[in-house]
Amino acid sequence: MKSTLAQVRTYERSVQLLMVNQFTINLGFYMLMPYLAAHLAGPLGLAGWLVGLILGVRNFSQQGMFLIGGTLADRLGYKPMIIAGLVLRVIGFATLGLVDSVPALLAASAATGLAGALFNPASRAYLAADAGERRVDAFALFNVIYQAGILLGPLVGMVLTGVDFRVTCLTAAGIFAVLSVVQIRMLPARRVEETKAEGDGQRESVPAQWRSILANRPFLLFSLAMIGSYVMSFQVYLALPLEVRRVGGEGEFGTAAVAVLFAVSGLSTIVGQTGVTAWCKARMEPGRALAWGLFTMGVAFVPLMSATAVPVPDGGIGLWLLAAVPPALSALLLSLGTMVAYPFEMDTIVRLSGNRLVATHYGLYNTICGVGITLGNLLTGAALDAARAAGVSALPWIALLGLGLACAAALHGLHRTGRLAAPAPQARPETATA
Repeated sequence: MKSTLAQVRTYERSVQLLMVNQFTINLGFYMLMPYLAAHLAGPLGLAGWLVGLILGVRNFSQQGMFLIGGTLADRLGYKPMIIAGLVLRVIGFATLGLVDSVPALLAASAATGLAGALFNPASRAYLAADAGERRVDAFALFNVIYQAGILLGPLVGMVLTGVDFRVTCLTAAGIFAVLSVVQIRMLPARRVEETKAEGDGQRESVPAQWRSILANRPFLLFSLAMIGSYVMSFQVYLALPLEVRRVGGEGEFGTAAVAVLFAVSGLSTIVGQTGVTAWCKARMEPGRALAWGLFTMGVAFVPLMSATAVPVPDGGIGLWLLAAVPPALSALLLSLGTMVAYPFEMDTIVRLSGNRLVATHYGLYNTICGVGITLGNLLTGAALDAARAAGVSALPWIALLGLGLACAAALHGLHRTGRLAAPAPQARPETATA
């Protein structure tokens, strides 16, 4: 971790602040959100469908508004959107802890999601701009910081929620409030002129900007090919825990084994991300790294597929090993695949945008992948149910392996045909100078 902090200090202040920003955002978010459903269903006594609706509103408002958030960041500047998102999350988190009426909870959940749609595209576009030629390395460090927040947040939240869930909410809101003040005072502003679309100072209309992005065929093909990476990585939270509990049961062992999955995923990234990125940069082009990353993520489901051929022991250490080891190995391989792909993925979005409307491209990319995650999880859930009903436990793992191989092949094809290269710069009329 000391070496990671030393690397962070080699960047200029804005990049350092953005990384601190992301760590703190994830710390505050993950100390609250894992315990929200239990609070809604337990102390507040809401029906299951209402709990699902409130959580779904947060996800929908974030995924559905990413494009708007990115567009606003390109038009108004990155810093205002980062601060607006942080302040909105202060309001949302505080409200979640102080109200118990369904309309207020829905509004707070929507505000929390909208906040992410405002600051996520802006912060990534800002990081890409200020990291310059070191974008890939900067995004590798960004992922380390990101995972550290995810890892630490639930632990802090568990302690605070043990006192009272309201304490968790108000603490998270306080963290975002302090972070807002820090960003206002210390984060350098990127002038609006720096994010204008036209070299002569004339600004395109929003519909014209969106049309130009939708006409960027390589970007859209890349976005669609990358959906699989998000569907597969999300299985650390969906299919893998379900498999642990299917084999090992719902008791303390199952809970501990699921915790190990999250620890393996987060710690491996914290320890290995920068080394993996350096190794890949030295040996392969970005397109190849992306294809290998998706291939590795697909192969991550082979241990689970192989484990289905082993009879489930009645108990003892054999049962524990079968329930814990294949999912943990899959989580490790998923993490490795993400480590390989993520920095080059973020860099490729900037290259395919031609360094123009970068936040808007990030916004649309996040929306496309968010819709893909939703559909992918629905299909994964259906495959898990079908496997259980038909007695074919390997079915979901075969499907996910196939998804990884198909996406890797698609990225390899895009790389081989040159579609992942930066577009040729467009000629712009020269402006008169005095």
